[in-house]
Amino acid sequence: MRHARRRVVRRLTRLAAVGGLLLGCTMVARAAVASEPPPASARSLSSAGNTGAAWVARLGTARTAGTWIGSDGRPVVAVTDDAAARAVRRTGAKAKIVRNSMNDLTSATATLRAAPRVAGTAWAVDYRTNTVKVQADRTVSAANWSRISQVAKKIGGFVHMERTKGAFTTRLNGALPILSAGGRCSAGFNVTNGSTDFILTAGHCGPAGSTWFADNQGNQQLGRTVNSVFPGHDFSLVQYSSGQAGKGADVVAIGGGKGVRITGAADPAVGQRVFRSGSTSGLHDGQVTALNATVNYPEGTVSGLIETTVCAEPGDSGGPLFSEGVALGVTSGGNGDCTTGGTTFFQPVTKAMTALGVRLIVSAQNAGGTQSGAPSPGPSTPPQRAIAPSAASPGSSAPVTGTAQGGALLARLTDARNIGPGLLVIAGSLIALVATRYIRAEQERRAYQQHYSATWG
Repeated sequence: MRHARRRVVRRLTRLAAVGGLLLGCTMVARAAVASEPPPASARSLSSAGNTGAAWVARLGTARTAGTWIGSDGRPVVAVTDDAAARAVRRTGAKAKIVRNSMNDLTSATATLRAAPRVAGTAWAVDYRTNTVKVQADRTVSAANWSRISQVAKKIGGFVHMERTKGAFTTRLNGALPILSAGGRCSAGFNVTNGSTDFILTAGHCGPAGSTWFADNQGNQQLGRTVNSVFPGHDFSLVQYSSGQAGKGADVVAIGGGKGVRITGAADPAVGQRVFRSGSTSGLHDGQVTALNATVNYPEGTVSGLIETTVCAEPGDSGGPLFSEGVALGVTSGGNGDCTTGGTTFFQPVTKAMTALGVRLIVSAQNAGGTQSGAPSPGPSTPPQRAIAPSAASPGSSAPVTGTAQGGALLARLTDARNIGPGLLVIAGSLIALVATRYIRAEQERRAYQQHYSATWG
């Protein structure tokens, strides 16, 4: 009976060791795949946007009216004549013939901008419907609504008016939280001028000279705002007190001790799926609906914004907007919340970095990558294999530094890109196999000795 139990234990141990070997090999294989750069198809959404933008640049604003990414991932270019449509289609992109050119649409937005300012209104060119969409929140009075409607009517029938729920406000009050006497915001992206590191965040978070802390008690001073632009645009630089961003500067937090590694910066395309992180509401996603939007906040007017369907709440201001690990914008403001939904506007990071004379901090392997808007390929270049916007992801995962050691260790052990856990499982399984084989050999040797000792008595 005792020998039978030993045999069962040895067999179970060997089975567990073999299973561990298989598991370890699978973990190592997955880590190897995860560590590879994303395939071309994963990057084709931004490539599609660049192809469309290249056609707009080539044909000019008199013959085009914007570009966007279709539901199948292919670029769509709005054009005003058949010849332009044929040229676009020859490269594999889609063309949509529209009535109003970009010149007509931007002229309409200029007329709206020249009209008396009304807080609580916003407008942007809707490329897909070839219209200018004007929104008014609940704070706009009936008299002001009537006055804006008259301005829109004089421009033409392609200016559409609509009422929205809630109010257009900045989201002061990520990305990790940063706090000052004026309220709470979210850190956006880490940037550098080559000698000093900064946090790129929203301009409305605080004027130059504002001091920021990493805790509510004001014990951990983070830095000081050295440059702020708001209204007009909405970006600012917070200089680190130490002058350096430190380890993990290329990672943005998305909650739960997890982060996304940022590999570059670019301008988004209409129709692109995007992700936003903030210290209040965490990670949320949506779609880019318009570019170069204008919002009349109570504090002033901000232009050149990215309009999206991503939700945001107070305290999310300044938080990062990204997709596939590419930095796109920092949270400016909007309406609604993450329960009912709403519209959120973002300051493009490429324009902010250009104005501030800084560049994005990225990991060493991506240091030679794009730091601002990627150059557009020539219109004659066929687009890469398209993928639907719904297939886009935030980017490559990475642990967030500055958390507890236990949490950091757990994050490293569960990180799919780390081959260490797989190798440990393989090593442990091999040791178990060798040990069971050694124990069995020892038992057989002793049994042999006992048998012949009894025989020769």
